[in-house]
Amino acid sequence: MKLGAFSVSLSVKDLGVSREFYENLGFEVFAGGPEQKYLIMKNGQTLIGLFQGMFEGNLLTFNPGWDQEAGELGSFDDIRDIQKRLKEAGASLVSEIDEGNESGPANFMLTDPDGNMLFFDQHRS
Repeated sequence: MKLGAFSVSLSVKDLGVSREFYENLGFEVFAGGPEQKYLIMKNGQTLIGLFQGMFEGNLLTFNPGWDQEAGELGSFDDIRDIQKRLKEAGASLVSEIDEGNESGPANFMLTDPDGNMLFFDQHRS
């Protein structure tokens, strides 16, 4: 399965404090902003998302169709195909894409055996 760009999405208490912390580690803002209550930060090929008040806990995030630069991949596995394969393999999804949603942006979530949340979020067709 081609899962696309990978990042860790962190739920933070104070976006400004977290931004400063990660900037001190060499990360730079790549996308988002304080008015949107999130920042995507980058250090080389490493991506971290900082999200204030948007969800609880931390997520492992996969973006089918994107590379680590948020550029569109020429070839990728559509998120609906990924969801179908995971369900066929017995995965229990926390949230699902509506079966009637046949193309375009969509997302779903599942947990691994240890309770870690995985978020699959496709932004393109």
